[in-house]
Amino acid sequence: MRRDNAALPGTASTSAHRDENACALAWAALTAAHARITERLSAQLAESCGMGITDFEILLRLDSVPPPGLRLGELCPAVRLTQPSLSRAAARLERQGWLSRADVLDDRRGRLAAITSAGREALRRAVPVHARVIREFLLDRLTPDEQELLARALSRVAES
Repeated sequence: MRRDNAALPGTASTSAHRDENACALAWAALTAAHARITERLSAQLAESCGMGITDFEILLRLDSVPPPGLRLGELCPAVRLTQPSLSRAAARLERQGWLSRADVLDDRRGRLAAITSAGREALRRAVPVHARVIREFLLDRLTPDEQELLARALSRVAES
């Protein structure tokens, strides 16, 4: 005679607890991996290129934007910074000569940001450092199938 586990006293709550525990463990693993990789990436970008992760993210996104550039407000969601934080980062990158900022002609409050040739050169030096760290601390630890699954899963989460 087959027994349905859901009919057993306490089984449903035990199963729910296991699911919640698995969820918490998956989240802990994801945040620990992110923290470890971010720490290594930050150190390597600073040491090799004189830039932080945020600088890299901003330059990477601006690199594909045609002139006259991108409104800073449109860049906020992509780099996950508040408007004031992004403004400070853009000012710092402008002082380094890696990006330029200009007023939006039809909007007195708007500012456009564009990567400069010096910014492209800095990014060109940083991309291999970034790739090496990501490979060493993430991708090389996964099989090709796991890499593909990770990319698909995280892309789906990022797009939602």
